[in-house]
Amino acid sequence: MQKLRITTRFKKNSDVVLYHGLAEDFISTIPEDSVQLIVTSPPYNIGKEYEDRVSIEKYIEQFKRIIGLLDSKLLQSGSICWQVGNYVKSGEVFPLDIYYYSIFKELGYKLRNRIIWHYGHGLHSSNRFSGRYETILWFTKSDKYVFNLDPVRVPATYPGKRHHKGKNKGKPSGNPNGKNPSDVWQKISEEWADGFWEIPNVKAQHVEKTGHPCQFPIALVERCVLALSDPGDTVFDPFSGVGSTVIAAVKNGRIGMGSEKEKDYIDIAHQRIELFQSGQLRMRPLGKKIYQPSGNEKVAQIPDEWMIDSQDLDNNE
Repeated sequence: MQKLRITTRFKKNSDVVLYHGLAEDFISTIPEDSVQLIVTSPPYNIGKEYEDRVSIEKYIEQFKRIIGLLDSKLLQSGSICWQVGNYVKSGEVFPLDIYYYSIFKELGYKLRNRIIWHYGHGLHSSNRFSGRYETILWFTKSDKYVFNLDPVRVPATYPGKRHHKGKNKGKPSGNPNGKNPSDVWQKISEEWADGFWEIPNVKAQHVEKTGHPCQFPIALVERCVLALSDPGDTVFDPFSGVGSTVIAAVKNGRIGMGSEKEKDYIDIAHQRIELFQSGQLRMRPLGKKIYQPSGNEKVAQIPDEWMIDSQDLDNNE
């Protein structure tokens, strides 16, 4: 692999940009109409170490301003994948995707899918059902957008099935390249049988785990990158954390840009990019099946993605 050109500021010839600072400051340096895909998971206003709790109204107003700044940077053919969970206050759930929807609609964006990312492990609740999903709002800026289905197809359940009547009798009834994986990306179903995308969240001993408490799994971003951009396009994450979006971009021949206000996370992102460059970065392979226990395992035999961090035992989501 040719050595990646990594910069800390926007430059046209960069392969990777990792900016340490506020998203707003970096966004102002990006030329208009230069980004094909924005994939991000903004802070949820839940009191993690890198954020402060504010009222839901102030929280939404803050991101409304940032989304407005992002708008002019996105190409007309571009997409935004905005991944969020729920804000919980005094046991009441505020689904953040509902609040964000109106912000994007006011700017003229069109919602193509409300993708449900389901996972098997997470924070435990005692006074309501434990949350086990988050949502990705996929918006396009126009009706002429990039959508590459073939790179993310999953094998058909019945690949040999054929039409039994009509003009196509005897011909295959499905696409020979596989089927559309649908808008439910699930952790615990078998992806290659059910058409779901099994993507574990990054917890405890997951091979990609770093010090970030809410880390993107690379595979989750990779599917968005493959489907919604082309090789050579620019992919941007304004809240890039430890660089999972950037890695998913460069892994697939795109330009990866990220901004992050926490210096520790930027440092980890740099380290991960270097490990990727040298072929040493541990990543969960795209499409790897989830371990299904027999019920007879010892604790030491439980695979990484089943392990639960002590912080997951809190009731607070």
